[in-house]
Amino acid sequence: MATEVHTDHLIADDWSGGALPYRVGHKKLGMWLFIVSDALTFTAMLMTYSYARYTSDQWATPFAFNPSILFSTTMTLCLLASSFTMVMAVRASAHRNKKVARRWIGATMLGGLLFLGLHLYEWSHLLEEGLKPFTLPHEWVERWPQASPLFGASFFAITGLHMFHVFTGVTYLGMVAARIRRRTHEDVEICGLYWHFVDLVWMFVFPLIYIMSFDPAPPTHAKAAVGFVVTHLFR
Repeated sequence: MATEVHTDHLIADDWSGGALPYRVGHKKLGMWLFIVSDALTFTAMLMTYSYARYTSDQWATPFAFNPSILFSTTMTLCLLASSFTMVMAVRASAHRNKKVARRWIGATMLGGLLFLGLHLYEWSHLLEEGLKPFTLPHEWVERWPQASPLFGASFFAITGLHMFHVFTGVTYLGMVAARIRRRTHEDVEICGLYWHFVDLVWMFVFPLIYIMSFDPAPPTHAKAAVGFVVTHLFR
């Protein structure tokens, strides 16, 4: 009997540093399993991209510092800021201040929407320049005659999948915020886990796709690939 009472006490106190560290709700466990499986998906895609780049005779490096890298860095800052606001939302929820938590979640959604807007703007101009999944713009071909046409396929596949996750995350956050008074703190924690995962993935995509394709000496007679067409955003 004493053992049963002691066990019940441990179960009741496990979240405050008890002896059962692996006790977790089924919803949070499901999210962790999803994150692990999704992490494997992105890992496979990034490894495939790296292999294609390594084995190609020539790989286009079209991203000039200004404004291509600056533009993608701005997108990165939007996601980093949204991670901070998500932390504040979880903190407010932990203190049972759901009204404040909703505001922070709204700020997180804003950061995600800004990221999506900037990314779609970049995509639209890339397409106008002639970048397709298996076709490079004419200016790129002139500068890198042996460049692999897989650049477009890998770029759109990886960044497109990440954008889909950001869009899903914004929708998920909106659903939680809309009914936050009926949500538990665990619900807010779970959506926070997903959002931080999306941000973490971008921390790998950004250097592999953008930084490693940095062009230290873009041609002066032609438009420098990805972001040159969006120069007016920084005027």
